[in-house]
Amino acid sequence: MLELMLCSLFTLVPDYLYRRYGQGKRFGREITLFSVWFELRWGIIGCLMLTIGLITLIFYFHPSTTSAMLFFRTVPIVPEIPGRVAEVKVDFSAPVTKGTVLFTLDSSKQQAAIEAARRKSAEVDAQLVAAKVEVTKAEAQLQQANTDYQQAKDELDVKTELQRRNPGIVPQRDIEKLQVAVDGRQAAIDAAMASRQSAETRVTTLLPAEKDSAEAALAQAQVEYDKTFVRAGVDGRVEQFALRPGDIVNPLMRPAGVLIPEGAGKRALQAGFGQIEAQVLKPGMIAEAACTSVPWTIIPMVITSVQDYIAAGQFRGGEQLIDASAARPGTILAFLEPIATDGLADVTAGSSCIVNAYTSNHEVIAAKETGAVHGFVLHAIDTVGLVHAMLLRIQALLLPIKTLVLSGH
Repeated sequence: MLELMLCSLFTLVPDYLYRRYGQGKRFGREITLFSVWFELRWGIIGCLMLTIGLITLIFYFHPSTTSAMLFFRTVPIVPEIPGRVAEVKVDFSAPVTKGTVLFTLDSSKQQAAIEAARRKSAEVDAQLVAAKVEVTKAEAQLQQANTDYQQAKDELDVKTELQRRNPGIVPQRDIEKLQVAVDGRQAAIDAAMASRQSAETRVTTLLPAEKDSAEAALAQAQVEYDKTFVRAGVDGRVEQFALRPGDIVNPLMRPAGVLIPEGAGKRALQAGFGQIEAQVLKPGMIAEAACTSVPWTIIPMVITSVQDYIAAGQFRGGEQLIDASAARPGTILAFLEPIATDGLADVTAGSSCIVNAYTSNHEVIAAKETGAVHGFVLHAIDTVGLVHAMLLRIQALLLPIKTLVLSGH
């Protein structure tokens, strides 16, 4: 309607003024309701053509959409392990901070595993003490074996020397017995050294490895125990948290509740524009938004990014072929951020909005290579965005009336 009124000022009104004052025709005499078409046909046709062209120009170069919303992602509250709820720490709806315990699971199994790991660690410590005693014992045995060997060796050397000086003074049988005894003492030394080495290996290698394994098992048991405490991963607010003690929770079945992160939906707004406007929408375009949750307010925004694909065209591989005739036309998704830092502070997350984006050709017009005619056309394109801005403000003004009165509220 606004475009029609604007176009009539340039076509229908001049035509009527020419008929009225240029040709002297009067409304009600020569110009009647029955002769309006014939008398003002040029103005009417020009008005309709100009209106259609203006609407096309406005909606193409300054796209608008009502499919805009402050989408926000919620964080599902799920435990890492299945179990039975032992205690619930928060209410149905409550603010939480990162690390706050939301609920706990029955941890009897995990506590038993921790106790078993602790006892295993204590057992290894006891074995380590016993192994050190065995090392001391093996060293004493080795020292005794060396003493016995040295005694037998000295006696053998003495009798061998006597036999060498006075043959026959010492029976050959005694010398052979002493040689056997020396060999036996040497074997005892080797056995004592092997026993000491085994004990030292147990102290320095085997038992420390068992100790590390026991500590790792204890740490693993502690990790499993910590999983029974389900905590908030981010600052936010818990909503619809109807969990109660005794409930069974499973991360593969269903979440225990919903956590809305702090500031969710306050950073950016997503708007879906028609596919025909894909060549017009560019990052950096200035836009305006009017949201239902903050009536009578226009929020200046800027387009930060535009998806180069349409979600309606996605598919998952399967056993069925895709029929393109069944596909619905999708929209070009654009992400908008407020120019002011707190531009979306008062807008409720999830609120639906109306968004206008405005094409700006200022840099092209200011370029030296842009001709006069081309610059005039671009000026006209930028100027007609004012009509869309007026329409957005009219929509924002009438939004409460439309919602509360005309919708049968």
